Amino acid sequence: MLGEDHSLIHEFPEYQDSIAKLCQNDEAFAKDTKHYNALDKEIRILELKGAPIDDEAMHKLKHDRAVLKDALYQQLVNLNGA
Repeated sequence: MLGEDHSLIHEFPEYQDSIAKLCQNDEAFAKDTKHYNALDKEIRILELKGAPIDDEAMHKLKHDRAVLKDALYQQLVNLNGA
């Protein structure tokens, strides 16, 4: 669905406390989370405006968001010992 919220908290509500904790205590995680959420917001805005960029550029944004999401998720899983 276009314009859907994929922010980190929205994607992983079960890790809300861990996300907050890591953002406070891990500068790299906080930076990556901020970048991830900025990418997500940029994609949502572009989708809602009818994607005024070419398909390749949109694909790259979504790919970058997915790679970052996977890396952040791995850190959350590792923190929680799962």
